[in-house]
Amino acid sequence: MRFEAITWDRLTDALADHLAALKPADGGPWLKAALDGAPAARTAEAAERLAEALRLRGHTVLVVGTEGFLRPASLRLEYGKRNPDTYYSGWFDTGALWREVFGPLEPDGSGRVIPDLWDPATDRATRSPHVQLPAGGVLLLHGPLLLGHWFPFDLTVHVRLSPGALARHTDVSEHWTLPAFARYEEEVGPSEAADVLVRSEDPRHPAWTGLRP
Repeated sequence: MRFEAITWDRLTDALADHLAALKPADGGPWLKAALDGAPAARTAEAAERLAEALRLRGHTVLVVGTEGFLRPASLRLEYGKRNPDTYYSGWFDTGALWREVFGPLEPDGSGRVIPDLWDPATDRATRSPHVQLPAGGVLLLHGPLLLGHWFPFDLTVHVRLSPGALARHTDVSEHWTLPAFARYEEEVGPSEAADVLVRSEDPRHPAWTGLRP
């Protein structure tokens, strides 16, 4: 796999231009894109940069992070606070993402999305109000382990760190999650599944494979 060095600014502009010219695959009025990667990949920062670039191009953008769709602690910590298998398959409420985010953005949906449900700091419901995403709007969902759930994305971007880089850039207190990302690579293969692969061994010097046909 060949990578080309690129700056975050150039990468953001290339993705924004591509999305601005893209038509939703389901024929509906909303585009849906994923920025997938471990917390150390800083996908939230990439999503905010891309959102701003799209807004400059005239699009309304809703940025949603998977950290707002955690399961309650009583469920996600049922098998202990550091269980990588639970982190892999039971930490995030994918059912709620389908119901509250993707359901309203189906072709005949209302466009009224709930941007988050759960506050991980307080372990309580956020009670956030609905957000109306108008026709022509773009959903940017960011977070870990996003691929392999059949979410109806029009564009998927995976920000990859090698196992060594992932360990270096992940806080020691979170090293228990590393087996989950190894399993993700083996079972889902996000580097091959994503439309765009970004390598971020050194966050200051990304590289990418370009937009795959």
